[in-house]
Amino acid sequence: MDKSITTRAYAELVRVLRDARAEAGMSQQHLADLLGEPQSFVSKYESGTRRLDLVELREIAVALGLSLESLVARFEANL
Repeated sequence: MDKSITTRAYAELVRVLRDARAEAGMSQQHLADLLGEPQSFVSKYESGTRRLDLVELREIAVALGLSLESLVARFEANL
């Protein structure tokens, strides 16, 4: 049985998050600093080896200057 935590939808969420970070002109380290997390936190969710919960997703959106609603809308538009 496949042990991957990455579905097509989750891969799309990761792409949306990565694109939003790039649009904000932030490095993984800068975003991690804003979140109070190590750079590996960002690296792991961007590589699909760590899943995010809703609270973490909201914190990332806010750090990127987005609302959770706008981030979810970007995600939904690409499914």
